[in-house]
Amino acid sequence: MTNRVIRIGTRGSPLALWQANNVAEQLRAAGHPVSLVTIRTQGDLLAQQPLSKIGGEGLFTKAIQEAVLQEKADLAVHSLKDLPTTEVPGLILAAVPPRASPFDVFVSWRHRRFDDLPIGAKLATGSLRRRAMIRFRRPDLQLEDLRGNIETRLRKLQEAGWDGIILAEAALRRLGYTEGIAELLDSEWMLPAVGQGALGLECRANDDEIVQALAKLNHTPSWAAVSAERSFLAAMGGGCSVPLGALAVVNGDHLELRAAILDPEGKRRIDGRDAGSITQARDVGRRLAETLRGRGGEELLRARPTGGI
Repeated sequence: MTNRVIRIGTRGSPLALWQANNVAEQLRAAGHPVSLVTIRTQGDLLAQQPLSKIGGEGLFTKAIQEAVLQEKADLAVHSLKDLPTTEVPGLILAAVPPRASPFDVFVSWRHRRFDDLPIGAKLATGSLRRRAMIRFRRPDLQLEDLRGNIETRLRKLQEAGWDGIILAEAALRRLGYTEGIAELLDSEWMLPAVGQGALGLECRANDDEIVQALAKLNHTPSWAAVSAERSFLAAMGGGCSVPLGALAVVNGDHLELRAAILDPEGKRRIDGRDAGSITQARDVGRRLAETLRGRGGEELLRARPTGGI
């Protein structure tokens, strides 16, 4: 590859910049000059509005994808949970680096465990998925809406006097905000968002130099796991408008996928699991989606609202 400078398109939030710089360091270590191109997305412009009111896919990714297509950037670094499963003509998901923790955590200064929350306690989250799963487990809790970057959310926890908030473990650990983590939530009931904890590196499909450079950053087990999860999501037709979660675990050449879909109010939940080799990751995701659809998921899909995952 030439000494061409690889321009990374990224959002400007502290977490997005951490992620972009992490990828930049890996590319520089491989001998590639790198620069960052900061891009404001629709999700950033509407940061104060609840995700349930905004709706739509690609809130945090579309503007960056357009910059890559217009050759204003060469590479997009996405939080993979924000990247829609529908492929954009001209772009390719070229690599998934090693995945960080996919799990959610309970953050609180008052309580050590989620189950210690008293009846009627106030808990905040901006995620439709988390709200439904919380309601299924604890319908007595009062749920508050929560938007903004990690720093804003942690500040709101203190200022609003809430009993706790739910956040992604990976985001907190990447930024060093671990002090308030009270509990790692059990994925048996709080399944993570599809792709949570993973980064997606997207570039122009015809840019062979960048495709080859990114191939060296790809982590096969992480790629297989998120491929199964994203295949499940695509087959469910969920996008970010359905409260569902999925988690694939890779052990050697074996992959196991667990998933759940709920109604928006968290009154009904359908769980399932499937497994296969890592080479069958997408097939495993599609099969599990068919299974959940056949067990009542189709009805829950028809009840979809708008909102975030």
